[in-house]
Amino acid sequence: MRIAMIGTGYVGLVSGACFADFGHTVTCIDKDAGKIERLHQGIMPIFEPGLDRLVETNVAGGRLSFAVDGAEAIKAADAVFIAVGTPSRRGDGHADLSFVYAVAREVAELMDGFTVVVTKSTVPVGTGDEIERIIREIRPDADFAVVSNPEFLREGAAIDDFKRPDRVVVGVEDDRARAVMAEIYRPLNLNESPLLYVGRRTSELIKYAANAFLALKITFINEMADLCEAVDANVQQVARGIGLDNRIGSKFLHAGPGYGGSCFPKDTLALVRTASDAGTPVRLVETTVAVNDARKKAMAGRVEKALDGELKNKTIAVLGLTFKPNTDDMRDAPSLDVIPALIAAGATVQAFDPEGMHEAGKMLTGVDFKEDPYAAITGADVVVILTEWDQFRALDLDKVKLLLKTPIVVDLRNVYRPDDMRARGFKYTSIGRA
Repeated sequence: MRIAMIGTGYVGLVSGACFADFGHTVTCIDKDAGKIERLHQGIMPIFEPGLDRLVETNVAGGRLSFAVDGAEAIKAADAVFIAVGTPSRRGDGHADLSFVYAVAREVAELMDGFTVVVTKSTVPVGTGDEIERIIREIRPDADFAVVSNPEFLREGAAIDDFKRPDRVVVGVEDDRARAVMAEIYRPLNLNESPLLYVGRRTSELIKYAANAFLALKITFINEMADLCEAVDANVQQVARGIGLDNRIGSKFLHAGPGYGGSCFPKDTLALVRTASDAGTPVRLVETTVAVNDARKKAMAGRVEKALDGELKNKTIAVLGLTFKPNTDDMRDAPSLDVIPALIAAGATVQAFDPEGMHEAGKMLTGVDFKEDPYAAITGADVVVILTEWDQFRALDLDKVKLLLKTPIVVDLRNVYRPDDMRARGFKYTSIGRA
């Protein structure tokens, strides 16, 4: 199949490269000429394990290409995927669909013959209807169908998620479009990955419902962590105890400083706004959003408490800046709440992240970025673990203790065992463990 992927961000680039690896002919299109030029040079605009090799292989095989002007690719395409950003709209929290609708207008002018227009971007219920209306208004005679095909990719494991998905959701109302989508995803039949065909509006809602439910699980275990601290219980054991129940499951039950990233914050907020407009408020999701926002802001207080209530003139070593490991994504990361609060209280922050410091430098001011974790720790009054990168799980703790002014560790990801840390002479604070 011939595919035009509009947008070379996280979703578009990963999806385009994986479709090419399935054997399809894919052109990834982006208005950012600098990004396209870097892709031609083999430079990835995002960090995702294995993506550079996947792109290189499929470019060399002639299945994957990149373009600023996508006119020819769109005209020739059997399917055009819309994979542009849908950020939260300032002021009201609704998803900003301006980029999606701009692509729909462009595609309407260019498509030739029967074309399936697929929304890969996360969009609210009814967006497919509006895309169809826009195209029909511009090209009344056009032969096309609009399909919803939401992505379910975890940053840091996106390629495996794409190739071995739990499910592929396709919202389709047209039999010809269903046949095209079945052919595009046919390589997944070998893995017996379920393709779930539903109505287009249902598909759009499935994406938001899934992310909201996962965000709720994270927020729930974070509140249980606070309760565990108050009653001398262990949140990791609680999580394991309930996670072994197949009705609940063990994933997304890891207590921490709150969720962030490109999906959960904006998607939960967009779902709240959609439900409110429909007159059916989603109270659990509203509370999840509020509790998570408050939790991220409260994390600086845990550092302050570890320093006996005094942050002024203290040096804080922060390990990890991205919202999760194995990505350079800083969007809505807890560090964006914690670090400014520490600096505002008079502290100096020395930070290290294996992949996120370039992006962090655009979002955080007054931070002394270091070349490795030990450089960040040197001379600090306390170490704060904000992101659970693997290299932070096996630090030389004897060296850490020597480099610190005071042997204090605030572990907001529960990387280490409390008994071990105290036996080594650290004043150690973690989440949900007495």
